[in-house]
Amino acid sequence: MTEKRLGVPDHVPENEAREDDRPLLFPVIDGVGPHAKTLFLGNLAAAEDPDCLLDAGITETLNVSINMFPGPLLLPDGTHIRRYQIGMIDGDGNDPHLLAAGVFTIEGLMRGYVPSKPHYPSHRKGNILVHCRGGRSRSVALIALWLSTFARDRFASFESALAHLRQLRELDESYPLPPMLALAEEVRLRGLLGAEHAI
Repeated sequence: MTEKRLGVPDHVPENEAREDDRPLLFPVIDGVGPHAKTLFLGNLAAAEDPDCLLDAGITETLNVSINMFPGPLLLPDGTHIRRYQIGMIDGDGNDPHLLAAGVFTIEGLMRGYVPSKPHYPSHRKGNILVHCRGGRSRSVALIALWLSTFARDRFASFESALAHLRQLRELDESYPLPPMLALAEEVRLRGLLGAEHAI
């Protein structure tokens, strides 16, 4: 394994540690919005791998870890990756408004594009990566909530979106962790994504 990163837990299960050490990207949904973007689920290693991101056409990342910060990154074609972050812990203690903010952030990134300016780092339209450390819990709960809110033509419920992501990521029912699923349910119960999406 590579040198231990700041913010990585001391005790990570061996199978997770092996996964976390290599870039993982999973295309979740494509052709979204006026720019026909693809949303990817992935891990921190992928978010820091310029060749991996270039191959997937990813130019923007949303990190939902609170304790890890992927730095500035220049792709081989000269594009600077744009970084977004809404930090959450993978456990109890998150406010549901943070998770709701993540859902709206994905929606904004998938449907729109913030144009560049001459004095900004060079950038271009591209696909979106949502990640945490391993892409198993926080990011999965967040993407499932976004899919069931803003991609209802393809995912009629949170449960169907979650099943899709678990199959894609080869996760059993222990992921996402129970506190993240409870947080997603609280977001829906409180109608934080709009009354029409409350349960």
